Amino acid sequence: MALKQLYQDIYQKFLERKDTQKGYDFQHAPSGSTTPPTPTFTEKLKAWTLNRPSRLQKIRAVRDQRQQEIIHLKSTPPPK
Repeated sequence: MALKQLYQDIYQKFLERKDTQKGYDFQHAPSGSTTPPTPTFTEKLKAWTLNRPSRLQKIRAVRDQRQQEIIHLKSTPPPK
């Protein structure tokens, strides 16, 4: 099968139905969405805070942990 014809039937069906399909309504988000977890700190944030490096380190750690969870979800095989 030639590479150009690999998805030709799928594209053909799409082109035939594109005018009759309704698109995604961006004003109404799905109800299943959740916000990502936010790190909490013991002190209130101030403009002149001295512990900025430690705050940034904690934010990066939470971000990296979230990324690892996402990667782990993709790498684990689905249950049979």
